[in-house]
Amino acid sequence: MALKQVSNNKCFEGFQKVFEHDSAELKCKMKFGIYLPPKAETGKCPVLYWLSGLTCTEQNFITKAAFQQAAAEHGLIVVAPDTSPRGCNIEGEDESWDFGTGAGFYVDATEDPWKTNYRMYSYIKDELPKLINANFPTDPERMSIFGHSMGGHGALILALKNPGKYKSVSAFAPICNPIQCQWGKKALGGYLGPDASKWEAYDATQLVKSYSGARLDILIDQGKDDQFLSAGQLLPDNFIAACTERKIPVVFRLQQAGYDHSYYFIASFINDHIKHHAKFLNA
Repeated sequence: MALKQVSNNKCFEGFQKVFEHDSAELKCKMKFGIYLPPKAETGKCPVLYWLSGLTCTEQNFITKAAFQQAAAEHGLIVVAPDTSPRGCNIEGEDESWDFGTGAGFYVDATEDPWKTNYRMYSYIKDELPKLINANFPTDPERMSIFGHSMGGHGALILALKNPGKYKSVSAFAPICNPIQCQWGKKALGGYLGPDASKWEAYDATQLVKSYSGARLDILIDQGKDDQFLSAGQLLPDNFIAACTERKIPVVFRLQQAGYDHSYYFIASFINDHIKHHAKFLNA
């Protein structure tokens, strides 16, 4: 699968790059950001996948999160894909900010007209790692995942649905219980159809209830003044209750007043998350 380099910038002795490729899974051109730490010039490195939130592209995280210095220090390759297929000419794909373009929700759609292209779950789980492992100096056995908001939801479900695939998982302000919030009902209903029982396969709170795989240490940061927390879109309490019930270790940090849903919040605590993953990836 051919990769086309879009940009390349030296950063903390490593390189922040962006590539474009033709996705077989999504049937369109896709971009991803990849940070290669200095260690990647001499040996194989573990890979940390970042999933962004609604409206984001591959650019938001790599330009706003200020993660590169910590990634360089811990020798982690960090991959940040786009959040949905682009330019598929599907009727209605650009009508709203929380469905369609920029809002793939990390599911494999089963409904027309979305099911041909909107297969972000399989893209993140299978196609993208194969592409990364074939083209960069990675250690395929050492892989972790994290994300923000819709991407936090994506990271949690990918880790819970694939026990042992990821060494660790973390999230910033994740959508924890999408079958119970408006964002989730709109996206899951649109991509998966009206049968709400099918939505549960992509709901972290539901998945935790039946999780029986390898031990998973989960880190979640949530800003106290997050407007979407107070609007009932994120519902972390439901997820924590389910984890407690199942004795699944989760560190949930409600960060003090003033922290919201933005990348300023992410940048404030990103080093803790890189450290969390490095502990498991470099073990």
